[in-house]
Amino acid sequence: MIAELRAIRKTYFKPDGSVLVEAVGRGEIGVDLAIPRGQYLAIMGASGSGKSTLMNILGCLDKPTSGQYLLDGRDCAKMDDEDLSRFRGQKIGFVFQAFNLIPELSVEENVAVPLFYQHIGPAERRRRAIESLELVGLGNRLGHRPRELSGGQQQRVAIARALVTRPVVLMADEPTGNLDSATGEAILSVIQDLHAKGMTIVMVTHDDRISKRCQRVFRLRDGLIESDTLNPGS
Repeated sequence: MIAELRAIRKTYFKPDGSVLVEAVGRGEIGVDLAIPRGQYLAIMGASGSGKSTLMNILGCLDKPTSGQYLLDGRDCAKMDDEDLSRFRGQKIGFVFQAFNLIPELSVEENVAVPLFYQHIGPAERRRRAIESLELVGLGNRLGHRPRELSGGQQQRVAIARALVTRPVVLMADEPTGNLDSATGEAILSVIQDLHAKGMTIVMVTHDDRISKRCQRVFRLRDGLIESDTLNPGS
């Protein structure tokens, strides 16, 4: 398993210590989820179902209130904030609905940013940025600024940036939400190709058409598992 949640609960509290909301889990019941290496998983659920909170825990952006989260063999729930941040940068690539590119930087420089924070030298940063951009079909756009690219091309840059650290899992949160349907299809094809090459992918989506591309669909309702199904033939 590349990632494993065991009896995970996430509760938000009011300043007086009383419960504000049980976002993941209910009472003593937690959520279990094991993700095999190389799987393409969709996390679904209505607004308020807990899917974003669960994604934040899987992405090491938040810690559970209780339970155990193993990512690539390490227990993230026990790490302090500094260790968790470093581990997240090494193991997880993120793609969001917003592209979050830096307008003043070139495409190549945007992709290389995560490597700068990992103290990797300029020559290696450039080599790996070019490698990642070629992987998403943008090897000919290295010197362009984000404003010179279409929405679909900017999202490809964001995917390249997510891949440049060579993560063990790619986490995508509604990655086609800001794109028209044709461009969204092209981005999903890029993600499908990455999966075909062995990348583990976890995608939050509300779109049944997108989830049908995934091997497995994990649905939440009111913080608990509603269903966990495999897509035949995916």
